[in-house]
Amino acid sequence: MSEPILEIDHLQVEFRTDEGVVHAVDDVSLTLAAGEVLAIVGESGSGKTVTAMSLLGLNRSPNATFRGSARYRGTQLLTASEDELRAIRGAEMAMIFQDPMTSLNPVQRIGDQIAEQILAHEKLTKAEVRDRVVELMDRVGIPRAAERARAYPHEFSGGMRQRVMIALALSCSPSVLIADEPTTALDVTIQAQILERLKELKDETGTAIILVTHDLGVVADIADRIAVMYGGRIVEEGTVDEIFYDPQHPYTWGLLGSITRVDRDRGERLPSIAGLPPSLLAPPEGCHFRARCPHEFERCGQGPPLEDRGAGHPDRCWLTVEQKRARRVVDDGEIGLAAKVAVEASPEGLVDRRETPPGAPSRVAGDAGAAEDARVAEEDR
Repeated sequence: MSEPILEIDHLQVEFRTDEGVVHAVDDVSLTLAAGEVLAIVGESGSGKTVTAMSLLGLNRSPNATFRGSARYRGTQLLTASEDELRAIRGAEMAMIFQDPMTSLNPVQRIGDQIAEQILAHEKLTKAEVRDRVVELMDRVGIPRAAERARAYPHEFSGGMRQRVMIALALSCSPSVLIADEPTTALDVTIQAQILERLKELKDETGTAIILVTHDLGVVADIADRIAVMYGGRIVEEGTVDEIFYDPQHPYTWGLLGSITRVDRDRGERLPSIAGLPPSLLAPPEGCHFRARCPHEFERCGQGPPLEDRGAGHPDRCWLTVEQKRARRVVDDGEIGLAAKVAVEASPEGLVDRRETPPGAPSRVAGDAGAAEDARVAEEDR
């Protein structure tokens, strides 16, 4: 891997509100190399988008506080002036926003909106800009590009509007492309097309990509590395193979278990993570995931640092690698559906105490549990 072009060190972002201080991002450190695809994955409210927007200065306000460091090719982004950021935005670092319908101006033609960014950074004639716009729209797969450049956003489908956003982001050939939930609200066929197009453009131009998403399933074929965020923190980071084949954090197990699998029986319910993400107005002490984790034990009250505990990649969980791998086999990706499990470190290994919540499908071994599972499966059919 080449030298990083983007380095984030101990980034902290807080927002002062009427209800208190929101600790949106807590001690995030990441690097991005040229041509690399880094996926930042987590539930809504985990701090993914705030991290990305902080790099471009899009969430600066009198109520925001930034600590740490974020450097792009040596330029400190957190303290850069508006003029410095304006020169970087679009030209060096660009962003594909989550909802193209609200990101595009509804009363301006598509071609004019793409041309505006090109003219802000480059000195070209109108004919040259027009040719560039058509070329960009054609590159991202928009048919009849010369004709469609004169259309308005409402005349495009959701997938085509997302392609326009990609063309807009690529208009000045940036070195870093931030894609914030680029496949949200799109059907699976269009999702696959958008991700494939991003992959092709990365291979063609060498652009580094930060892919922000809540779905681990969409990053399997495009990402080089994955950072899993929860409660404003990175709880696990590794290569795609490390995260998918040897995940170390219970939250990552929950995300993987929530992915629809074709090898599961139709009668099985899709697993989900029990509970809700913590309020970032008052984050819990210690591990932020402890209240939802079936493997919580006493030491979780002390915040585990992000470090490699022997698996080859860092995570924030006090359990040993052996304990994690043993629990992962037992869970089989069904975190949240199974009962609350208290896991204690002992000389004999892990001690489980299962207590099925009211209304939850039973996953406890035994005739009663098997009968309940059979009943639920029959109802689903």
